[in-house]
Amino acid sequence: MPLFKIIFFCLLALLSRSVFALGADEPLPSDQAFRVSAKISAADQVEISWDIAEGYYLYRNKMHFESKTGQIRLGDPAFPTGQTKHDENFGDVVIYRNSLTIPIALAVENGASSLQLLVQYHGCADRGICYPPQKATFDLKLPAPIVKADPIQQLIKGNQSLKLNLFEDALLQPDQAFEFFASIKDEHTLHVNWHIADGYYLYREKVQLELINADGVKLGIYDIPRGAPKQDEAFGQVETFHNELDFDLPLIRSNLSAQTITLQAKYQGCADRGVCYPPMSKNIDLALPLAQQPTVQQPTAPELSEQDQIVQSLHQDSLAITLLSFFGFGLLLSLTPCIFPMIPILSGIIVGHGNRISTGRAFLLSLSYVFASALTYTLFGILAALFGSNLQTTFQQPWIIGLFSAVFVLLSLSMFGFYHLELPKSFQAKLHNSSEIHRDGSLWGAAIMGALSSLIVGPCVAAPLAGALIYIGQTGDTVLGGSALFVLGLGMGVPLLLLGASAGKLLPKAGSWLNATKAVFGVIMLAVAVWMLSRILPGNVIMMLWAMLLILPAIYLNAVDPLPENSSGWRKLWKGVGLMMLAYGLLLLIGFSLGNSNPLKPLHGLGLNTAQTAAEPAIKFERVSSIAALETRIKQAAANNQPVMLDFYADWCISCKEMETYTFADPRVKQALAGFVLLQADVTNNSDDDKALLAKFKLIGPPAIVFFGSDNQEKTANRVIGYQDTETFIKSLQRIKP
Repeated sequence: MPLFKIIFFCLLALLSRSVFALGADEPLPSDQAFRVSAKISAADQVEISWDIAEGYYLYRNKMHFESKTGQIRLGDPAFPTGQTKHDENFGDVVIYRNSLTIPIALAVENGASSLQLLVQYHGCADRGICYPPQKATFDLKLPAPIVKADPIQQLIKGNQSLKLNLFEDALLQPDQAFEFFASIKDEHTLHVNWHIADGYYLYREKVQLELINADGVKLGIYDIPRGAPKQDEAFGQVETFHNELDFDLPLIRSNLSAQTITLQAKYQGCADRGVCYPPMSKNIDLALPLAQQPTVQQPTAPELSEQDQIVQSLHQDSLAITLLSFFGFGLLLSLTPCIFPMIPILSGIIVGHGNRISTGRAFLLSLSYVFASALTYTLFGILAALFGSNLQTTFQQPWIIGLFSAVFVLLSLSMFGFYHLELPKSFQAKLHNSSEIHRDGSLWGAAIMGALSSLIVGPCVAAPLAGALIYIGQTGDTVLGGSALFVLGLGMGVPLLLLGASAGKLLPKAGSWLNATKAVFGVIMLAVAVWMLSRILPGNVIMMLWAMLLILPAIYLNAVDPLPENSSGWRKLWKGVGLMMLAYGLLLLIGFSLGNSNPLKPLHGLGLNTAQTAAEPAIKFERVSSIAALETRIKQAAANNQPVMLDFYADWCISCKEMETYTFADPRVKQALAGFVLLQADVTNNSDDDKALLAKFKLIGPPAIVFFGSDNQEKTANRVIGYQDTETFIKSLQRIKP
C-alpha cells in the first residue's frame, strides 16, 4: 500500500510545477475574416450582415440570434439560400461566402426605444482551419416607422416635394428601384445586369448568384466589377453601384445538351435618403443552347492534410461515426512505440500483488490504469488545445523525468526484495479490517500510475490527436473533442486490457517461480527507468547503463558458472539467455569506450577508416531556433528554387527517434531528400521560441514535418504528423519535389 502513497506524493509534486504557455496565431483575426454589423432597417425589423473575407465562409447552422431586451422578441431569421459545400468524405453543408445579410422581424412591446442584440456565428477558412464560435453584441436604437412620418412636420422643415403622399414616403417598389435582367451570351456564358433608379444604390457585397434546376451545369468563378467606395455606418467600408451594374457569368457544363436553367440572383440596395430594402431575390428562366465543349474547368477543392481532414470530420460527421473512428485510431496507435513502455509498468503493478492476484483482479487493475490514462489524456489534451500548450511537453523537464525514473528504481528494488513498502501500523489495521477499502486502494494506485504514464511515459503526437486538439482549439467544443480524445485513449489501452485479462492465468502462483517472476519485472522496471533517462542524459552514459542492466542480471542467471551435472532443460535455457545478455552487455561496454551512443550499433565505426565511415553520411539538419531564422532560411531557399523540409524534433519524442533511426537512415530517403534544404526545430526545452514555432504551424508537439515548395509556400496537404515508414515518407517527398 505505501507504494501508492509514494506515487500520490510524486503526482502532487509534478502537478505543482506545471505551467502553460498561451497564444496561437490565426491566419486572419476573426474580426477581419468576418466583419459583422447590425442595423435597424425598419421599426419592426433588424438586419445582421457579414462581410466575409475571400477564402473564408460561415456555417448557417451555427448562427444564433438573441434579444437581450425583454420588451422585444425576435422572429425567425430569414436565411438566404447559401452555397452547398460538398466534400467526398463529409457530405454537404450550407455555407455563406463574400457577404451575407439576414433580416429578422421584431415584435416590440411597451414602446421600447432600443434593442440589445446578441449574435453568435462560426466560420472557417478554406485551408481547413476554423475559428472558435464568435459572439457580438449590438445596441441599436429603434427609429420611428417611416410610414408614420407626419407630412406637416416635413413641410415645417422645408420639404416641399409634391411627390410625397400625405401619409407615407413615395419610395419605389424594389423591382422599380433595382431592375434585374439576365440573358444568354453564348452556350458557355451568361450576362447579367441591373438598372438602378436615380437616388438608389446597390451593395457590391450583397450580390450573389447561383443556378437552380440545372442538370450538369454550374457557375464558374465570376468577377463582380469594382464599385464606388462608401463608408457605411452599419457595414463599414463598402462598395456601391449607381445607375447600372453588368458582368458575365462563365458556365461549367458537364451536360452539353440544350435545356432550360434557372438563375437565382440575390441582392440588396438602399435609397440615398437612408432607407434600405430587405434582401431581394429574383429567378429568371433561361433557355441554354446545345454546347460543343466545355470551356471552363471546374476548380478542384484544395487538398487537405490528414489532420485537417480529421478536423473537418469532427465538424461534419455524426457523433457515433466520430467516436467509432477515433476508437479505431486508438487501436492503430496502440501498435506504435508510444504504448510499449506502459506494458511493463502495468505488468509490474499486477505482479506486485503476488499470489493474491486473480484474472478478475488483474483485469480491474488494468481497467483502472487504462481509464485513468485515457481520462488524463482527455483532460490535459483539452487544456492544451484551449490554452495553446502541450502539457506533456511541460512534463518532459529533466527534474520531472529524473524523479519519475527514481520512482521506478525504488519499485524495482522492492521487487528484488531489498525492502518492503508498508503503511503505518494504524493504517494497516484499518485496511486489514476492510477488504473493500483495501481493494479500492489498489485500484486507486493503478489509476494514479496510469495518469502519470499518460503524461510522462508516452508524449506522442499523431494525426488523430492533432486533429482533435486543433478542433477543440478552434471551436471551443470541448464535449465532442474531449469525447473523441477519451475514446482514442480507450482504443490505445485495448492491449493493456488484454494483458490484464490474461495475466491472472499466465502469472505463477506462490513459490520460487513467483519470486523469480517478480525479479524479472524488477529488471524490466529498471529498463523503463533507463529508457526514460535516455531523454535527458548523453547517449554514451545511457550505453553504460544498458550494459550494466544486461551484465548484472546475466550474473544472476549463472552465465559465468559451470552447469552442474544432470541440469534441467530450463536451467540450460536460462544459462543461454544469461550468456547472450552478458555478451551484448560487453559489446555495449566496448561501444561506450569507443564513444558510440547507439545501443543498437555499439561497434559502429570499429575497424573502418575515415573514408569508409564518410561513405554513408547521416542526414545533417540545419537547426533553426526562432520564427525569424526560419523565415530567413525559407526565403533563401526560395531564391535558389529549392524546396524546404522542416522537422520538429525533441529528445523526449519516441517517434522522432524512430524516424531518425529507421526512416531518415534509409539510403533511399537520403536520395529522395537530395535538393531539399533540411531544417530542424529542436523543441526539447519547450522555450518561448519553441512554443512560438509550434504555434505558427498550429502544432501541438513533435513529431511533425512541414514542407515548403520552391515557391516559398507551405505544402499544407503534405504535412507529416507522427511516424511514417520509408515507403510512405518517400511518396510524401515525391509529391513536393518539382
